[in-house]
Amino acid sequence: MLKKLHIRNYALIEHLEIQPVNGLNVITGETGAGKSILLGAVGLLLGNRADTSVLFDQNSKCIIEGIFGIRAYHLQKFFEESELDYEEDTIIRREINPAGKSRAFINDTPVTLDIMRMLGARLMDIHSQHDSLLLGRSNFQFTLLDNYAGCMSAREKFETTYTELKKAEKALDRLRKEKEGLEKEADYQQFILEELINAKLESGEQDELEKEVRLLEHAEEIRNNLNQASQLLSEGELPALESMRSARSLLSSIRNYGDNYSSLHDRLESCLIELNDLVIEIQRSGDDVEFDPEKAEQIQDRLSNLYSLQKKHHVTSVEELVEIREKLDQEALHYHDLDDEIDKTAERAEFLRKESFSLAATLTRKRTMGIPSLEKEMTALLQQVGISEAVFKIRISQGDLNSHGQNTIELLFSANKGIAPQALAKVASGGEFSRLMFCIKRILAEKVSLPTIIFDEIDTGVSGGIALKMGEMMKFMAKSHQIISISHLPQMAARADRHYFVYKESGSNTSVSRIRELSTQERVEEIAKMIGGEKPSENARESARELINLT
Repeated sequence: MLKKLHIRNYALIEHLEIQPVNGLNVITGETGAGKSILLGAVGLLLGNRADTSVLFDQNSKCIIEGIFGIRAYHLQKFFEESELDYEEDTIIRREINPAGKSRAFINDTPVTLDIMRMLGARLMDIHSQHDSLLLGRSNFQFTLLDNYAGCMSAREKFETTYTELKKAEKALDRLRKEKEGLEKEADYQQFILEELINAKLESGEQDELEKEVRLLEHAEEIRNNLNQASQLLSEGELPALESMRSARSLLSSIRNYGDNYSSLHDRLESCLIELNDLVIEIQRSGDDVEFDPEKAEQIQDRLSNLYSLQKKHHVTSVEELVEIREKLDQEALHYHDLDDEIDKTAERAEFLRKESFSLAATLTRKRTMGIPSLEKEMTALLQQVGISEAVFKIRISQGDLNSHGQNTIELLFSANKGIAPQALAKVASGGEFSRLMFCIKRILAEKVSLPTIIFDEIDTGVSGGIALKMGEMMKFMAKSHQIISISHLPQMAARADRHYFVYKESGSNTSVSRIRELSTQERVEEIAKMIGGEKPSENARESARELINLT
């Protein structure tokens, strides 16, 4: 329920605050005083769009804030999915700044207008005399019948199963299209895979082959250079080894004459040992170098094959080719597993389809059983609100499986004696639509937890006993739901648990809309004015007291 509504700087409203009760709240006032403006402000809390034209003062921010008690609405999951803090007293706020930028908040967390609309739809239901579109929607019509017939539980089971069926059918369609797409490329993909498998790719192979082929291609040069180096060090007219041995002999003869000479001798001895090892290693390396043109050609062919595969697959390494091979291998496995997956999904879809038909049949049976009683009650209520010859019928037909079961639904109505009921859109006038919706919500009030309902002058065009009857219906609904009714009828105002009066206050430069809660005596006076005009007689006041006492 709406616990508090705060409006600042909106249209003709400078500042306004009301605290509706959990019952029947009636708002009255003169035409043009601001009742519809109040409704427009509430609409912003439900996510309606706005611009700077709504600002009372173009230099200040517009703020509309509602505090809602939401404990009865089971909205914890919605708050969790929307990543919002759940509070039993939830604050919804809308701000429009002078630049035209609009911001929305739920419990001080910024939200999109879509989130605000989704929450607002579960908290408030604005119904006006022009609200006829809802009646033509199948979902609303089924909701009316299913709530009345007590088959919401069966409907929820069906909807859950049907949703799973649609998911399974969608998955099956996707798998079949995937298999169809893979079949077109399967042969080529298999050829590519086999080509990569036959290539016997190994990580690091290319680097080793490139090094080996460089060695083989320059084998003769390497061997010649190693042999020459060996000869320069150990052979020829002045070999380095022989010169160092002579130098060592000379230093050996003077090593005992001083520590420095001994050190020089030892160092040269070390160099000689190292050089001797180096000569041996050079000779061995030269002997190991093999000039093998045939092997070089084989390696070159292998590298050419690797380079060709890399160019074909637009990569630059064997490692990337290995990744492609593994990916193709997985795709091949997946392709062969698709048949099993398709069979399992088709089997599940068939099971869900049979289950959906079974649940739909149960739903049809329960709906059919509830129709006569609902038709009778709706016809009686319509007659009570002034459509004396009203006949209300519900026609459900068997058809293809759909989101509502296996039925289509049509609400039929006739307001005139001797005229067969026809589809609502063809026969109901605006005022009749309004009263139809009013009676439907009166019935739903007994069956389901409705949000706060705002009735916007739906009593237009009725008076006398009919107005009294509509007031009684509203009073009945208000026993279990919060009702806010914008009305111009004294019979409606007299039944209020809380009566608000909207009025316009004119200043030197501008007019301002204001609202106040009326005391018991003020209610008598206001209702008397609604009966007898601006200057009511004592008879009008007595009639007002009588109307109030009827409650």
